[in-house]
Order: sequence, then C-alpha cells, then structure tokens
Amino acid sequence: MNTRNDSHVPKLAAPVVVGVNSSAGSRQALRWAAEAAATSHRPLRIVFGLDLFRLSATVESREAITPAIIDSMRGNAHTVLVDAAELARQIAPTIDIDVEICDESPAKALIERSESAHMVVLGATGDVGTFGHLGSTLLNVTSHGHGSIVVVRGGERPPEGPVVVGIDGSPVSESAIAAGFAEASARGARLVAVHSWSDWGTGDFAGKHPVVIDANQLETAEQAILAERLAGWQEKYPDVEVIRKVYLAGPTQTLMQWSARARLLVVGSRGRGGFTGLLLGSTSNYLVQHADCPVLVAHSA
Repeated sequence: MNTRNDSHVPKLAAPVVVGVNSSAGSRQALRWAAEAAATSHRPLRIVFGLDLFRLSATVESREAITPAIIDSMRGNAHTVLVDAAELARQIAPTIDIDVEICDESPAKALIERSESAHMVVLGATGDVGTFGHLGSTLLNVTSHGHGSIVVVRGGERPPEGPVVVGIDGSPVSESAIAAGFAEASARGARLVAVHSWSDWGTGDFAGKHPVVIDANQLETAEQAILAERLAGWQEKYPDVEVIRKVYLAGPTQTLMQWSARARLLVVGSRGRGGFTGLLLGSTSNYLVQHADCPVLVAHSA
C-alpha cells in the first residue's frame, strides 16, 4: 500500500520508520512518528513484524503452523496497518506513507530497517513479544539499531518544551549532539545541553574516603568540556537557542528530572567506558525505560 500526497516542500529520501501493533503504546508511537515525518519532510514507513520464526520454534509441531494460520496472522497485520495508515494520514496529510508486513521478529525487522532510515520509532508499552513492550524488543532495538532510535514515552508534551541533550566528555556524545541540534532546529525548539561531571552519587563517597573537590574549579573545567563539544554546532544551527547546563551530579538523575518538562530527550548509545555497539550505557538504558518524555538514542555512524 502506498499513499502519495503532493507538497510544495521537497521530500527527503530516508524514511521515518515506525513499528506498530494493536496496542495503545503503538498508536502513540505512530502519532509521534507521523508528526516527525511531517516536520522533517520525509516519508513514513509503517512496519508490522509477524515473528513467524519464533512462533514456529515454540509450537509442539511445525505442522501446527498451517497456511491458514499464517494467512490469518497476515490478515490481522494488514488490518492493523490499514488502520495505522489512516491515522497517520489524519495526523500528517502531506506525507508519503507506505506499509510493510515482514516475517522477522519486531526487533530484527526494525534493526535491519534502521540502517537506511532517518530514524526508527517504537512505543514503550504493549504486549510481550510485539512492537513496543518494555522488554527484549525495546532494548534490542535501542542497543543494536543504527542511527536514531526513538522510544515514545509519556503523555502529551508541552509545545514549548525544549529538546534536551545529554553530553558527556567523550566523542561518543557527538552523535547525540548532532541529533539534538537537528531535532531542535526542525521543531523550532530551544536546545538544553546538559553535562554531568560524574556517574557517581554523593552517597558513594559518604563514610568511605575523604574527597576534596574545588567545586568552582571543577565547574569551570566541565564548562570548558561542554563548550568544546558544542563548538561548531551553534554556527551550523544559528536558529537554535542553546542553554548550557553543568551539574556536579550523575547524569541519570539529572536527565530524568529534565524529562518531566522536555518534549524530547536525546542521549548517546553508550556511556563512558562502554563497549561500542554492544549494549546501552546505564544512563540510556534507564531513560528508555523510565523517562517521562520520548527518548532518542543516537548511535555513532
């Protein structure tokens, strides 16, 4: 199925890809993805994963998976996709929409399609084994996907809310900075650049070892790190108002607090000391499961 609508604005090739099922979390992700496609002038691809291979492995006999059962599953997927396309068309009537049923698991389907997508979107709630549940699909896609992976969380966001990007002192956060500026520019939003100097909480030191820290010197040093990471990006995006925030505390709690008022939270794909391409860092891992707003995980190219 393909729906084409004329627009005076040139559309870019790489699509916004969203995984759907029949859950409420899936519909929330679809709404967000349709708006993102319209904002960035890109097509929307809506994907439903049947996960036939897992189903075949769990039944007592492979013969139990008859053509009639598979046809029924495909029919259900088609119904979900028709409804999803209609909802997306209502939200963003000017975008190109196409739909896809695939045999792979939801996680595998989205990871594969993330290689050529502008971004991949999935919901944070849903049924186990389908797109959008807080389990293996969400964590697999956010850990192993390519480019920008968005987990849609929380309710309606304030239209004046900023885009918030978490920045550490490593080159890994460069992808997050790039995504943060691009999203803020596309949405006409302020960008809050948040830098936390340590992953440790103050309680980790209490009663153990005496630590003498000159807070003023430390903050000055961390401000310099933040300025270095942002150098060049403000010139590239002169339309984006940037607010710099340095915190002498752990990034997880700081970004979690910002998620209550942000329209989008942007983080890197791993924390300092992590293994590239293996797992999310602890901060990103926590936020995709608990943040109060959508979370974009930016993977390095």
